[in-house]
Amino acid sequence: MNTEHFYEVSVNWQSDRKGIMNSPVLNTSIEVVTPPEFPKGIEGIWSPEHLFVAAVNSCLMTTFLSIAENSKLEFLSFDSKAIGKLEMVDGKYMMSEVTLMPILILKDEHQKDRAERVLQKSEANCLISNSIKSKIIFKPEVKIGQLTNK
Repeated sequence: MNTEHFYEVSVNWQSDRKGIMNSPVLNTSIEVVTPPEFPKGIEGIWSPEHLFVAAVNSCLMTTFLSIAENSKLEFLSFDSKAIGKLEMVDGKYMMSEVTLMPILILKDEHQKDRAERVLQKSEANCLISNSIKSKIIFKPEVKIGQLTNK
């Protein structure tokens, strides 16, 4: 595998505090706005802050899926919630921490210790988490059971 990769993203201002984000290699565009907590912010549309937290959380999932596959870990479901904390630090706003709360459901109790190790390894190897200054708070949960309707 190549050790360098490049990801091109463009943002085009539309109006007010809203733009359209796209990439020449992706089929969909995303509206992006200033969040409502800031002057002239807009509710109900993805903000850079949401995308930042989403990048960390989705990286955890994709890293977990790769490591679980390589470890031959069988699981029923993986869901993860993430909360980013934006605060003023040294006179500048920053995402000071991201709390990751993955829930992994296993069919077999005997896989629990290995599943916990795979989750820890996934968090430690997430390239997005390793690329940011934010503190990562990791609160994984492993459950044994059946899938429920979501």
